[in-house]
Amino acid sequence: MKKKVVFILGTRPEAIKLAPVIEFFLKKGEFLVEVCSTGQHKEMLYQILDYYNIVPTIDLKLMVDNQSLVGLNSLALVKISEYLSTSRPDLIVVQGDTTTVQAAAMAAFYNRIPIAHVEAGLRTNDLYSPFPEEMNRLVTSVLSSIHFAPTTLSRDNLLREGHLDSNIHVTGNTVIDALLNIKKKMSNGELDLVKFDFLDPSRKMILITGHRRESFGDGIREICQAIKRLSNEYPNVDFVYPVHLNPNIKQPVLSILDNLKNVFLLEPQSYLSFITLLDRSYLVLTDSGGVQEEAPTLGKPVLVMRDKSERPEALMSGTSILVGNTEKSIYENTVRLLEDHLQYEKMSKAINPYGDGKACEKIYQIILNYFNENLNN
Repeated sequence: MKKKVVFILGTRPEAIKLAPVIEFFLKKGEFLVEVCSTGQHKEMLYQILDYYNIVPTIDLKLMVDNQSLVGLNSLALVKISEYLSTSRPDLIVVQGDTTTVQAAAMAAFYNRIPIAHVEAGLRTNDLYSPFPEEMNRLVTSVLSSIHFAPTTLSRDNLLREGHLDSNIHVTGNTVIDALLNIKKKMSNGELDLVKFDFLDPSRKMILITGHRRESFGDGIREICQAIKRLSNEYPNVDFVYPVHLNPNIKQPVLSILDNLKNVFLLEPQSYLSFITLLDRSYLVLTDSGGVQEEAPTLGKPVLVMRDKSERPEALMSGTSILVGNTEKSIYENTVRLLEDHLQYEKMSKAINPYGDGKACEKIYQIILNYFNENLNN
């Protein structure tokens, strides 16, 4: 009898990194596969699932207006637990560090269902940075039976915390699988992508993403002031910023950067459109986690507008620099990459530390072996 594996996800980043894994499992046909969506990111989540032709078995539709983390977490725990008590899978698979992930891990634990954690072992060692993701990671690691660490540094973090070496597997990051797949389809002309005709391909373009809670308030204002200063001093460079809908981000961005000739403030983009922008960019300013993994795959230097990063591999390999979120630091480091060609070349050609695009295959084989070993025991 086939084992049942349930993938639980709720946000666009989870979908980006889990969809190629789900696709691989479905193609192999070895397991009964179910997909549970919490709907933590509504439309953005389905953009990715639709691209992979993945239809969730159930959508819990947990999000409501002005929902607090406590409200989301408690509702997710109850609803996911109710689903699992009915579905009774042999294993759940979660990815990353969202509220969905932590609640799913807790729900599976209460239902005595084993947990496999994709992208396990990322740490800043600061419980409040990023918030609440660092706590979500720690809780999920404690409860997981299988840890899919993207890098050896992530594996080392788990070992230091006392997790068994036999339960930790270094697979690379599944976002590389997703990105290489999309890049191949882009090159073959298989994808109908947004053309972004307002951009002149002869001009350098800097892509910006900024949305984290840690950037709310003074942080996002400093980021915007740096962009404004750069746009004034480099009129021949374009600055493209898909702006998050959260008013804590959108309001200061619009008040500082709106109506600047070479600054383009866009609505949140689909993943395929974002990859198109990323591929066309000269460098990236971001406070995101996933972009630190995606950009090096396309040879784009990354300036990380945070004080701490759970992805030290990118810093160590030279593909990214941690610059914080002060105007002075963002401005000076961006100028350096615009003016210093050797430094730019060094970063753009640094080796991507996040894998070879075969993480999905490795994860599948490890889970298959997990069940075979348990059956034999």
